[in-house]
Amino acid sequence: MKRSATAVWNGTGKDGNGSVSTQSTVLNKTQYSYKSRFENGTGTNPEELIAAAHAGCFSMKLAFVLNAGGFTPDEIITECVITLGDGAITSSHLVLKAKVPGIDKAKFDAAAADAKANCPISKLLNTDITLDATLL
Repeated sequence: MKRSATAVWNGTGKDGNGSVSTQSTVLNKTQYSYKSRFENGTGTNPEELIAAAHAGCFSMKLAFVLNAGGFTPDEIITECVITLGDGAITSSHLVLKAKVPGIDKAKFDAAAADAKANCPISKLLNTDITLDATLL
């Protein structure tokens, strides 16, 4: 399986602008710029897209891990905060809240740790990954 996206950039790093599009067209010429990346401008940015990818990948991996253990989650909510500093992504922080009928805290924590270590985006990222997991 392969997935693709395309970025187009015009102009200088600070004064230019660009757009990103995905193969699925969920993002279609979605704007990004210096202001959307480093200030509070309109548009997306690479770090926001990485945060979405990590939250989504982790949530799905956790669902697979829980199901393999005999549990079906009612809901998995994951927020991801990507930190950029000194020209590098320095951390990815996952905040998990999940409703999983019949699971105890120890099994839930083990499943969350497994998903954190083994989701494909976690494996891709070369940064500190932390997790706060709450069983609702």
